[in-house]
Amino acid sequence: MTRITDLELLVRIADLGNLTAAAKALDWSPAAASAALKRMEEQLGFPLFVRSTRSLRLSGEGQRYLPHARAALRALTDGRDEALAGREALSGVLHLTVPSDLGRHVLLPWLEQFQERHPALTLRLQIGDPLTDLLRRPVDAAVRYGPPAGNAQVALPLLPDCRRVLVAAPHYLALHGLPTSPEDMARHEALRYLRAGEVPTHWSVSIAGEPVNLPLAGRRVADDGEVVKRWALAGLGIAYKSWPDVAQELASGQLVHVHPHWRGDPSPLHLVLPGRAQLSPALRQLRDELRRRLEEFARSMPR
Repeated sequence: MTRITDLELLVRIADLGNLTAAAKALDWSPAAASAALKRMEEQLGFPLFVRSTRSLRLSGEGQRYLPHARAALRALTDGRDEALAGREALSGVLHLTVPSDLGRHVLLPWLEQFQERHPALTLRLQIGDPLTDLLRRPVDAAVRYGPPAGNAQVALPLLPDCRRVLVAAPHYLALHGLPTSPEDMARHEALRYLRAGEVPTHWSVSIAGEPVNLPLAGRRVADDGEVVKRWALAGLGIAYKSWPDVAQELASGQLVHVHPHWRGDPSPLHLVLPGRAQLSPALRQLRDELRRRLEEFARSMPR
């Protein structure tokens, strides 16, 4: 019988196109992931992937099997969660800090649904972009882009293969046009996010595999990610946002992906804890749910 963890690995490899990245996302070693994939293929009796020196791609059999694996995984994880919820009612206080934009527009409804299923759980939610020192503040965990602030903290991946994208409103581009070259960015209004008190002078991207710094100019800087997105939606300039922050607006056409072939910086999303001992049953279940929900962003992200 195929294990639920093996199905999770299969779906991750298919989404990320890389066994090592999939193993990292699931907190597995590459060797354990490779052994699990081999075991699954032996049980099924056909290869799931065609291997090359740099990546994996689904075989014909794998392409036909994957939709069934996704459906089975959803059913199994839903059943597991329902069984665990009946056996172990979550209670107590869960104090989280989440980014401004992602927290309000993506995470908040998910957190509300999570709390509805666990009515004995009290949620204290702190919304804001500045980094929180989890060792000095009474916070159980933080959802944050990028690596943890300190070596003593533990970062558990939620969306490891996440990147930043250049976005603008259609009416801004209709008035000002696309940047014709990296240097041309200097004539555009860059909507900049104030990070650690510093105003960025450039944004880093990769063009045809080569790192490039885009020069920036503009009159608008904020230390709140939601404000930057609101400026972009209002047609006031070009913003550089992490994909989950703008996925809904890109899908609806409110924002446009500017030069998709300009590959943005990595922006992995983590659940950050003061230490692994703080991974309570509530945080463990919340982390599993957020990872599953964020998979839809992983499937729609540009590669």
